[in-house]
Amino acid sequence: MTNNKILYNVTVKISNEKHDEWLHWMKETHIPDVMATNKFENYQISKILDNDPDDATTYAIQYIAMNMATFQDYQQEHAKALQQDHTKRYEGHYVAFRTLMEIVHPV
Repeated sequence: MTNNKILYNVTVKISNEKHDEWLHWMKETHIPDVMATNKFENYQISKILDNDPDDATTYAIQYIAMNMATFQDYQQEHAKALQQDHTKRYEGHYVAFRTLMEIVHPV
């Protein structure tokens, strides 16, 4: 198991109909809830620019965990409930996928 930091990327394409509400909820509720788990040391929200904005907008939310063990703790203890909350609020209005990366050479 690596001791390097882990970047957990969640890419979400949200319908324009729910966009403003979703972005506010992400900033004010969901991300603070994720950060309150104390499993991540930092995060950022990035808007993906090279997509067709006619029907939806795509974001990458990136969380940094100290190591793989800390990320795995998050997955086991918190991820399911937080993801279910997102699904319940925005089902049918988003598509999401997750990518897990090891930071080999930090900035």
